[in-house]
Amino acid sequence: MPSYLLRRIAASLVLLFVLLTLLFFLLHLAPGEPAALFEDPRLTAESRANLRRVFGIDRPLPEQYLSWMRSVVLHWDWGTSFADSRPVSAMIGEAFPNTARLALAAFLVNLLIGIPLGIWAALKRGQRSDHLIRLGSILIFSMPTFWIGLVAILIFAGLFSLFPAGGMQSTDADQLAWGALWLDRLHHMVLPAGILGLVTSTATIRLLRNSLIEVMASDYIRTARAAGLSELRVVLVHGLRNALVPLLQFFGLLLPGLLNGTLLMEVVFSWPGLGRLMFTSIQGADFPVILALTALTGALVVGGNLAADLLQAVVDPRVRHAG
Repeated sequence: MPSYLLRRIAASLVLLFVLLTLLFFLLHLAPGEPAALFEDPRLTAESRANLRRVFGIDRPLPEQYLSWMRSVVLHWDWGTSFADSRPVSAMIGEAFPNTARLALAAFLVNLLIGIPLGIWAALKRGQRSDHLIRLGSILIFSMPTFWIGLVAILIFAGLFSLFPAGGMQSTDADQLAWGALWLDRLHHMVLPAGILGLVTSTATIRLLRNSLIEVMASDYIRTARAAGLSELRVVLVHGLRNALVPLLQFFGLLLPGLLNGTLLMEVVFSWPGLGRLMFTSIQGADFPVILALTALTGALVVGGNLAADLLQAVVDPRVRHAG
């Protein structure tokens, strides 16, 4: 196990280094100025030259890369935003907790919807409820997430006024007590987290259904039934525990995927997180912020994949020996 762990960590670090390098050069080799502020017609040529010198983009690209990589690796310094003139790390630090709350809430919704429906579809294989669950999951998965969000705002915020149309909290939230503030934030989180969790649960339903159907046809399941165990115990203890093993890899990528996939939900619902920060940075061609957020996205995916591999190696010795 230690050798497998070291090999996976080393491979992940190499992959992350290659990813950061490619992101830096691809972004800086793109045509055009790195920020819209350099296109201001009121700026003189001398002012533009001073700005380039201040932000360090007047130097050769390899020198910029080495300086940037040194700052990131040694000091966790992602540079300064062109648009806001603030440290990029501070901007990410403010936005990340909001995105993490939304992603974790969506993950819980995914589990609450995906696991029960996946089990039910597997147990009712070929019956009407199985067909309805699979058809519904395909329909939801095929719809654009932002469109579902807009329809939800129209119905639940506009027509019935059940939930807020956007934002993370009410305008007078600063005057609320601690408990009332959290209830207010949960109220604002229902629509974006619910929609994101519902859309991602469609994959959980299909994967769990197929895995549980395969497991329930195994010899040890027939042995457990022959021993007189109840069907509920056979399904939950012997079947579900083994059916969840293939889902570990998916769950390891699902959480970082949710962190990255909140972009559309944050834009639609005006949620102040990493997704909306990326959207505004792309609009303003704010290269340091774009590069930091893209690198963070890649790091989350690499880290999630590593965590999924290690967790699968813990529960399945065959993975360790094959690795």
